[in-house]
Amino acid sequence: MSLVSLDNVSFAYTASRPILDKVSFSIEPGETIGLVGESGSGKTTLLRLLLGLARPDSGEITFDGAPLDPRSSAFMRHYRRQAQVVFQDPYSSLDPRQTIYSIIAEPLKSLKIPGHHAKMVAEALDHVGLPADVASRYPHQFSGGQRQRIAIARAIVPGPRLLLADEAVSALDLTTKVRIVELLARLSSTMSLLFVSHDIAVVAALCKRMVILEKGRIVEAGETANILKSPQHPYTQRLLASVPRLTLNEAQS
Repeated sequence: MSLVSLDNVSFAYTASRPILDKVSFSIEPGETIGLVGESGSGKTTLLRLLLGLARPDSGEITFDGAPLDPRSSAFMRHYRRQAQVVFQDPYSSLDPRQTIYSIIAEPLKSLKIPGHHAKMVAEALDHVGLPADVASRYPHQFSGGQRQRIAIARAIVPGPRLLLADEAVSALDLTTKVRIVELLARLSSTMSLLFVSHDIAVVAALCKRMVILEKGRIVEAGETANILKSPQHPYTQRLLASVPRLTLNEAQS
């Protein structure tokens, strides 16, 4: 059974052109998949649907076989523990008034997750390569890359099965971007990852499979290696021609 399945999902904010038009794909347990498209392709809207912030006009999204229904408080309580998100901007996604401990522990408290929260926060920090003693500090004391690691620690601390990364490296410099991609690659061994990005090169470095979205429609989908080797759709060809190739091997050399 797929962890997440989208079946002919359509959505429009007005009666004009739909933002998403009959989008169908699945995310398997433990799979890393990239959702690629330029601004206006529908990526952000699709992420909102996957977060339960809106409902499709038609079609269905399921999580672990159950319909993703934002109207069901019982389902959403369960789902919010199972699916977490990392946002684009590490500067605006962290509350500057809170300590790092409070930021990372927030989902543990809001989801009423039992256990030793201080230990769980320390373990999450360790997973993202930060020492436990940063917990007493504040976001302004960290670089952009460190803040994104903190945001990732907050996302993984409740033990989700699905991590949604929304342009999670686009605000970072190249060296920091490579390190965060490497971190996400390591974390993907324990959970499914949907990496949403306009940058097909970064997706190629991280994801085994990708879905290409243009103006709300999937124009190409499949194994990343196959798409890079032989892109079939003109839009995919343009994306590949317009960005530098970034691979983990290149980044590590």
